[in-house]
Amino acid sequence: MNASTLSRSSASDWILLALFSAAVLTMPIWLAPFGANYPDLMQKFAIFGVFAIGFNILFGLTGYLSFGHAAFLGVGSYTAVWSFKLLSMNVLPAILFSVVLSGLFACLIGFISLRRSGIYFSILTLAFAQMSYKLAYSVLTPITNGESGLQLSLGDARVLDAAMGIEVTRSLPTPNLFGLELRDETAFYFCAVVLILAFFIALRIFRSPFGMMLRAIKSNQTRMAYTGFDTRPYLIWAFVISGMFAGLAGSLMAVTDPLAGAERMQWTASGEVVLMTILGGAGTLIGPVIGAALIKYFENILSAFNAGALNRAFEALPDGIQPFVVDTVGLFVGDGWHLTLGLVFMLVVIFLPGGIMEGVRRIGGLFRRDDKEATVPARSSAPGSDAGPPPTAVPAASPGAGR
Repeated sequence: MNASTLSRSSASDWILLALFSAAVLTMPIWLAPFGANYPDLMQKFAIFGVFAIGFNILFGLTGYLSFGHAAFLGVGSYTAVWSFKLLSMNVLPAILFSVVLSGLFACLIGFISLRRSGIYFSILTLAFAQMSYKLAYSVLTPITNGESGLQLSLGDARVLDAAMGIEVTRSLPTPNLFGLELRDETAFYFCAVVLILAFFIALRIFRSPFGMMLRAIKSNQTRMAYTGFDTRPYLIWAFVISGMFAGLAGSLMAVTDPLAGAERMQWTASGEVVLMTILGGAGTLIGPVIGAALIKYFENILSAFNAGALNRAFEALPDGIQPFVVDTVGLFVGDGWHLTLGLVFMLVVIFLPGGIMEGVRRIGGLFRRDDKEATVPARSSAPGSDAGPPPTAVPAASPGAGR
């Protein structure tokens, strides 16, 4: 690859990052027509976008399917809340400790699980996640507070805040960034900036020799092993980095809602991030973020359409038709929003195996093909047409011409 190609690739990456950043930071504007521009939902878009980006580094690049990433999400949440309780309400120490501890926990699980591949690796990660979930409810109750969940209290030590003269007297404090309280829109923009940073890190990993090696492992790990190449260190690092992203997402959950519960470590949370990645497009940069936003939109918007809302929406229909329409649509919204998600997932898997991003590429390919076909007649015309002979039909001048 020559210097000009590298320069063009670098420029396109910066353009992609700029467009992604603009789309994330302007969510309150372009999500308004969809009714999804309130802070809590946009925070979920950003947090689960980070979660899906990290999972995609493992699954999208190496092909190793983990069903245990919810364990790292829970570790990140618990660590962040303990940081708020023991050290400070400043979010930076909480995020730092969450990422580090999640990475160490991922190193331990990855060291054992990556001794196997395929379905056996997936089952091992699922087993570790379920063990973590059960431990959080039983043996580790002094640390996790069991079913009640870990939360803040007025009697927490907060030694760093106390050393700086920050005291809590009447109400529970709010997570802050050097005094700037993170709530509502402020909390969303903080999560949005973290999402942009996570996307940038993933972009650099995708373009690095490390990322190319992970793609080679996904392409044919057996052939690489036959050549004497040791793929295990690369897989462990991919697993650890992916776990650190999950821990980062867990810490953001605690930042927006200082509460940590064992339900965040349940296997359904691991399955959810798998759906997000596949739905958006595994192995792509933007696909997992789109998948995360789509699933969270279904979960929070479609589930809110109860019978009363549907009756109001279709009140203009005749009395004989309205109940039938309300009952039919009610199967796909409200408590039945999972049915809509399942149908969307089936359609994507059947017709777009590469996820939503494959559909975007196909649409882009159609436009490029139309542009190419539109330019072909202008460059060469058929014999006998009015456009005249093509440029190549003009005879070249001989050496003796003009003498």
